[in-house]
Amino acid sequence: MAKETSVEVKIEGRNLKLTNLEKVLYSEVGFTKAQVIDYYTRIAPVLLAHTRDHPLTLKRYPNGVDGQFFYEKNCPKHRPDWVQTATVWSGGNNRDMYYCLAQDLPTLVWLANLATLEMHTSLSLCSKLPEPRTLVFDLDPGPPATIVECCRIGLMLREVFAEHGLDCCAKTSGSKGLQLYVPLNTKVTYVETKVVSKGLAQYFEEKHPDLAVHKQLKELRTGRVLIDWSQNDEYKTTVNVYSLRARARPTVSTPVSWDEVEKCLKAKDPSLLVFDSEQVLKRVEKLGDLFEPVVKKKQKLPASLIKAMGGASAIDKMANRRRGGGRRYPPQ
Repeated sequence: MAKETSVEVKIEGRNLKLTNLEKVLYSEVGFTKAQVIDYYTRIAPVLLAHTRDHPLTLKRYPNGVDGQFFYEKNCPKHRPDWVQTATVWSGGNNRDMYYCLAQDLPTLVWLANLATLEMHTSLSLCSKLPEPRTLVFDLDPGPPATIVECCRIGLMLREVFAEHGLDCCAKTSGSKGLQLYVPLNTKVTYVETKVVSKGLAQYFEEKHPDLAVHKQLKELRTGRVLIDWSQNDEYKTTVNVYSLRARARPTVSTPVSWDEVEKCLKAKDPSLLVFDSEQVLKRVEKLGDLFEPVVKKKQKLPASLIKAMGGASAIDKMANRRRGGGRRYPPQ
């Protein structure tokens, strides 16, 4: 059993007490809490641009990836007074929730000390919750399919968006799949992003039934890629770029270039798109933040794409469904 230790540190003028630094959180490779804190400290210069002002759900593993975990939406009450929060009304709980905001390095270190291995953020800024900053697809392979098949679908989706004048970025989920982000950063609603994302997922299933599926039923997914469009919702969170994942190794949700996606597909080698914490730090040192366009690039959802996916009637139908559902975050 590791000896319990604690150390007092001062980071950017904030005092923190770090505890149980020798505790192993990834048992297969002996990766400790100290190494988790070190990773989040070193990745902070690029990570913070993607967490700042986005309500954050914590996924905590106090006894490591092999132990029990829990999601925490309400920022812990024992938080330091300098940790900022965002107030979000929860219809399901009929009360306000107070989400943590990872605004700075001291907050990141404090979160890592809580064994927050995974950070899941809203697609909205806390000041404009009804407006998504991005349109997102989570491409999830149904065995025996792998991330290789996700690359094929990702490249096909990229081509569709390019036809409508939209750029998009890719990142690994850090687990099995690939995620595609279309930067918007303009005035848009979740109804619009959901109509487009669901419409595209259905279109792909119709055109390529051997490759893609848009429903989450496991029996439909064998050997196919689930194009999960449902993340485009005000009440859902998505794993943040550069977040660690609770896998056997400390893999990371990693931005990748489209050249890398094409290379993985051509080589049919899933290992080409698996990156652990140390590899990601080296990539950022060499390549910078490949996901920077997601927070900086401004794009409007073109009317041509909305029309192609069902247009005004689909938007009205989706809006009516939302109005009938009430305001709440669904369970994780």
